[in-house]
Amino acid sequence: MRNLFIISLLCLSFLAEAQKLSGRVQTTENGRNVPLPGASVYWSGGIHATAADSLGRFSLDTTSKTNRLVISYVGYQADTLMITNYGPDLVITLKATQQLNEVVVTAGNTQIDRMNPIQTEVLTQRTLAKAACCNLSESFETNASVSVSYADAVTGAKQIQFMGLGGQYVQTNVENIPTIRGLATTFGLNYIPGTWITSIDIGKGAGSVVNGYESMSGQMNVELQKPEYRAETKMPNMLINGYVNAFGRLEGNVNYSQALSDKWSIGALGHVSSLQNELDQNGDKFRDLPLYTQYNGVMRAKYSSERWMSQFGIKALAEDRDGGQLSSVGQYRYGFTNTTQRTEVFSKTARLFPDQPYRGLGLILNATWHNQESSFGLRPYTGKQQSLYGNLIYQTIIGNTNHTVKTGVSYLLDNYHERYVAQPLDRFESVPGAFFEYAYTYPERFALVVGNRLDAHNLYGLQWTPRVHLKYHIHGQLTLRASAGRGWRVPNQIAENYGYLVSSRGVFLNQNVQPEIAWTYTAGITNEFLLFGKKATLTVDASRTDFQNQLIVDADQPRSLLFYNLQGKSYANSFQAELTISPFKRAEIKAAYRLFDARQSMGAPLGENILMPRMMVSRDRVLLNAAYALPYDKWKFDITLQWNGPKRLPDADETHTHSTYSSMVWYYSPSFVNLNAQLTRSFRTWQVYLGGENLTNYRQPNPIIGAADPFGTNFDAAGQNWGPITGAMIYAGFRFTLEP
Repeated sequence: MRNLFIISLLCLSFLAEAQKLSGRVQTTENGRNVPLPGASVYWSGGIHATAADSLGRFSLDTTSKTNRLVISYVGYQADTLMITNYGPDLVITLKATQQLNEVVVTAGNTQIDRMNPIQTEVLTQRTLAKAACCNLSESFETNASVSVSYADAVTGAKQIQFMGLGGQYVQTNVENIPTIRGLATTFGLNYIPGTWITSIDIGKGAGSVVNGYESMSGQMNVELQKPEYRAETKMPNMLINGYVNAFGRLEGNVNYSQALSDKWSIGALGHVSSLQNELDQNGDKFRDLPLYTQYNGVMRAKYSSERWMSQFGIKALAEDRDGGQLSSVGQYRYGFTNTTQRTEVFSKTARLFPDQPYRGLGLILNATWHNQESSFGLRPYTGKQQSLYGNLIYQTIIGNTNHTVKTGVSYLLDNYHERYVAQPLDRFESVPGAFFEYAYTYPERFALVVGNRLDAHNLYGLQWTPRVHLKYHIHGQLTLRASAGRGWRVPNQIAENYGYLVSSRGVFLNQNVQPEIAWTYTAGITNEFLLFGKKATLTVDASRTDFQNQLIVDADQPRSLLFYNLQGKSYANSFQAELTISPFKRAEIKAAYRLFDARQSMGAPLGENILMPRMMVSRDRVLLNAAYALPYDKWKFDITLQWNGPKRLPDADETHTHSTYSSMVWYYSPSFVNLNAQLTRSFRTWQVYLGGENLTNYRQPNPIIGAADPFGTNFDAAGQNWGPITGAMIYAGFRFTLEP
């Protein structure tokens, strides 16, 4: 009997350990229950920690060591419960703390992902709706970290700058699939309509090794609208958006999802946009913006059950662009044309373990076909890319949820066929890889993530990618983050420097391209506190990227564009401070200052090696944003003022060399200010908005050199393109939502 009693106790203890505690965490706002995604849930002593999902739900292993359950969320009073049974799901309602009772800001801006050890900003749909946000390139107008500008004065291609470097050093994924890369680097920011986006995560520094090796200065992940099913109804969910601006640009978007059953749902995203009005505000007989038409769509299906979740679909895009001189110029008109067809098929499958929610197995697959034909005056370009991507990820724990592991294998294939005039640029890349990432978490205090991956490139051999991320909660609402890691990528000379081809320069491509390799180090502090009795947030971060190798694009040589491998130094230092305060309910004011110091050694092929500031990078930038919303978001107001400091311009003078003397007389653009604003009126199912961009009406008087003789030797549409090409622009639009 004694042995039986002991065995019974052991069995009961085992059952207690094996049981699950589940529930949801919420708060109450205006009489409604609102989930608290990311809320921390753990047993006293830091045992078996987890975080609530996007709906506030959680599931946690039980333990025999304690029955005290701790629930906490920044800005809310932590709660501790005595758990005596494991019956129905718990519903835990947290109250806002008295000190931070202004934490819910209806007009709110960018959020900081408090759970992520990587310094990550999250742009939500509410943030994106503060501007017209017709596509991804126009989603950062109220964001201080990312700046977007035209690459030249003819093609309409846009480029981002992040932490002192170009967008090619930011790994840009769509739903964790590498997307804006390869030939899509040129116009890829225009390929993702704003109304398709549910959120944008912007991480600073080297990202997780799970997502690949190409992240250097940062990583960006865009989440699109998904065909979520609604078990209680079979009614569709629909969004219709229309947009028009004073320049003649028209856009229309439709988001549609429909539940077929309690497990199956389908969705469609559609987009069409066009500009057919010739605009020449400075009178140089060149179109300030290219005429274009774009058709873009996504069809997808989703299956969800207790043990399996799967999404699969197809994306298709067709776009035509026509820029250059006005149609009235005549027979010897300098024209720019570009035609793009792009198709992607994708699938994401996850094996779920309901009894072990910390386990998971996921497979991501994507295939891309990208065809592009362009002409720059009399110079033709053709580019074709075929890519295949696969990523198999397994996640589990070691002992308890304080120790988690992600491991898996990946494969990336790129097949490029490019030709610029008579210069071929064919390249075939095959890169199998494996990765392992360990994370240790002590709830509400400390998190450490250490990752390694090894990739075998068919052209460049084995490449090792180590990365480490640290988060430490110092005290109160003060949090420190730091990271370090290696990133590498193979550059695409034409796609990443497309705008420079709109010129009469002789183009000398690098026939021995080597991988770009860099180490990036970041550190940042986030603090939430009271300023004049009001809730405020201060974020300060700094980074440095050191290149071991880099593709140098040299436009300082007269009448030439040189591509060569780095010989010497190249680095980028970045500093940013951002203060956000809520002076009264439903209002927010943000002030940010950003500093870049980016330099690279130039002139190596000509026997020169001078460390010079990177071209077209503003050393200083200041952003001020103010937002206010009336109760229930009936009216919303948003205004953003940006000051952009001088940029170094290429010196194409015939006598210029990269000498010590020339480094003392670098040419810089003027600084300039622009102003954006939007007013939104909301009804039950409608929103109408009216806004303006560049309301200061500042624009470059002559962004094109030699515009009067585009077939002459001095023509250049990119070398002096440092600021706005067009003046003030007014726009209007509507959003109609049909929800079940």
